[in-house]
Amino acid sequence: MSNGVNKVFLLGHLGATPELRQSPGGMSVLRLNVATNEHWERDGEKRDHTEWHRVVIFGNRAEALAKFLDKGMCVMIEGRIRTSSYEKEGQKRSSTEIHATELCLTSARRASDGGGLVRAPRPPQPAHGDELALAM
Repeated sequence: MSNGVNKVFLLGHLGATPELRQSPGGMSVLRLNVATNEHWERDGEKRDHTEWHRVVIFGNRAEALAKFLDKGMCVMIEGRIRTSSYEKEGQKRSSTEIHATELCLTSARRASDGGGLVRAPRPPQPAHGDELALAM
């Protein structure tokens, strides 16, 4: 029996400047808000929808990317979906994030910046214990 596949690919724009923090265990965590857009036409009327995705990057890569990622940049992200549940003010809640394993800059915001595809360096993978401690 197969273990299944948990793989996500996103191509979108950063909706805000990414936020770099430290986990209680001292690991760097970079949080991104990525917008993906869909456009279609129904009955002659143009429609669109923007979906927002919370993306998390860990470790040395988080620190490196925090130095140059900025609002509006177009990125391609490969990762996996992670859900967690918690209680806040007596209410049970859940959260869904994309844990990025790859990030590519796919184009620049300005035509004068050139554009193209640039792959960010791949960091060592975090230990499972460190990753799980961040799912709060």
